[in-house]
Amino acid sequence: MPRFYVDTPLAAGEMALPAGAARHVQVLRLQPGDTLTLFDGSGPEWRAVVTAMGRSEVSVKLLEASQPQRELARAVTLAVVMPANDRMDFLVEKATELGAAALQPLMSERSVLRLNGERADKKRAHWQGVAIAAAEQCGRTVPLRVAPVLTLAQWLAALPPPDAAEWRGLLSPRAAMPLAALPQQRALFLSGPEGGLSDAEEEAARARGFAAVTLGPRVLRADTAPLAVLSWLALTA
Repeated sequence: MPRFYVDTPLAAGEMALPAGAARHVQVLRLQPGDTLTLFDGSGPEWRAVVTAMGRSEVSVKLLEASQPQRELARAVTLAVVMPANDRMDFLVEKATELGAAALQPLMSERSVLRLNGERADKKRAHWQGVAIAAAEQCGRTVPLRVAPVLTLAQWLAALPPPDAAEWRGLLSPRAAMPLAALPQQRALFLSGPEGGLSDAEEEAARARGFAAVTLGPRVLRADTAPLAVLSWLALTA
């Protein structure tokens, strides 16, 4: 059954689909009487039926809501120094599929990709769209949330003090401690760029409560390491 995200709160009854979802319904050539699934990012998903098709408008009737359990056992945020080229798109898509709750794009001393102002805002909107499309495909009802682009220093300075419910991990090829079972309800992982974080940046992260961990003897790409962590968490939760 086709699944679509809509950027408006859903409730039982008739509604006109927003333009984006309506366009998808028309591309699939759905007809009155056809069923589909809708979700608004708040948790539930709705079974709906197409009631009318216009040249640019699609009307549906929302029949019933369900509350599927497809999220990870803990809320995981990835703070990632943005990889270059199209790897960030890939990272956002796969992080959504693997269950991350949020992704914080960062710039560090060794960043290749640097974004500011309007360009950063446009990229963030694009990545949020990638996350929504991935949620539609994989069955999640709460898409990964992409935060505004920040420098690593800005982000670390704004972090609240760590609490007992959150575990903070720094993915570092120089670390000796392996990743182990996490009892906390939330997890926050910081992952560096292609050249890694500098010694000063790693020290700044430790000062904010991050424990340096290793993912093994091989050096993983900037877009591989955070996904490896998510895969491990999904299998061990």
